[in-house]
Amino acid sequence: MTQAPTPTADTVRRLVRTLIRDGTQDASGPEVRPVDESGRRTTWWVGDRHVLRLAPDPEASVRLRREARLRDLVRAHVPVAVPACVAHGEWAPGLACTLDTLLPGGSGDREDVSAVGEADLAGLLTGLRDVPARQAEVLGVPRTAPRSLESLRRAAVRAAERLARADEFDPVRMQQLAPPAAVQLAVQPGGAVLVHHGLTGDHLVVSGEGRVRGALGWGFAILGDPAEDIAGLALAVGSPAAVRAATLAGYGARPCLRGLWLARCDAVLRLAAHLDGHETAVPLPLLRTQLRHAWEAILLERVTELRGEDLEPGPQEEDEAY
Repeated sequence: MTQAPTPTADTVRRLVRTLIRDGTQDASGPEVRPVDESGRRTTWWVGDRHVLRLAPDPEASVRLRREARLRDLVRAHVPVAVPACVAHGEWAPGLACTLDTLLPGGSGDREDVSAVGEADLAGLLTGLRDVPARQAEVLGVPRTAPRSLESLRRAAVRAAERLARADEFDPVRMQQLAPPAAVQLAVQPGGAVLVHHGLTGDHLVVSGEGRVRGALGWGFAILGDPAEDIAGLALAVGSPAAVRAATLAGYGARPCLRGLWLARCDAVLRLAAHLDGHETAVPLPLLRTQLRHAWEAILLERVTELRGEDLEPGPQEEDEAY
C-alpha cells in the first residue's frame, strides 16, 4: 500500500479552495491549522466554521464516506446537532476527504454535563434507538455481535492485579461482578439498535451551561448492543449521569447494569494496557479519569439484585435479532 503523504498547511489550503468554489475565498486561502499537531495531521480547523477530515487509508475512506451519509439519516431522529458535510472529494488518489460544519461548544472532556444535559443525552440514546436499522444497514453500517461480559470480566480481573501492583486500583472491587451476574447480564435476543460506538468526551459538544449540543465521531457506528453507548457515556461523563440518561431513554436495569460493567472492565483493561506500554492513543491522565468515572457508585446497583424478575427485557429489546 502506498504511504499517504503528510498534509501541510499549504496543501490543505489548496484543497479547501478546490472544495469551496463560491468566490468568497481570497487568494491566500482560509486560515487552517491542525486539530492535533502530533501524528498524521488528518483533521484540520478551516477558518472558524469548518473542519476538514482526511482519510489516511482506503479503509478509513470507506468509513468517512459512510459517516457523511449516516449523519444525514441520524439528524432527523436525534435532538442534538450532528455535523453536516458541505463538500467532499479526494485529497490523494483513493483517499477521501470531507469538509464539515463546525459545531459550536466545548468538549465533553472539559465541560461538565448538567442535569438538563443528561436529558439531552437521553434524547440522543432514544433517537439512536429510533433510527430504522434496515436504513442504516443499507448505508453499510455493520451488524456486530455483543461482547461476552464474562470473557471481559475474566480479562479485567487479571488486569486489575496488574493495576494493584502499580498502586492504581483495588482488585477486590472486581468481586462486585460475580461470574453468574456477568452471565445474567448477557444481551437478550432482539436488542440490536444503531450504536454510536464512540461517545467519548471529545465526541460530545457541551455548552458552558452543561447542555449537550452535538455529537461527533460517527465513523465507527454499528448495529448492535445499546449498552455499548451507555458504557461510553459512563467513561465520558460518569456512571451516575450515564445511567440516569439511559433510564430517561427508557432502558431498564439489565442494559444499564451491563453498560456500567462494560465501562468498568474496559477502563481497567485500557489503563493496564497503557501501563504495559500497549496503548498510547489515550493519555494516561484521561485513562485515570475514565477509571474514576466508571467506578462511581450508582443507586441502581445498590438496590437491584440480579434476579430474573428485576431484569425483564424492555421495549428496546423486542426488535429484530442481531
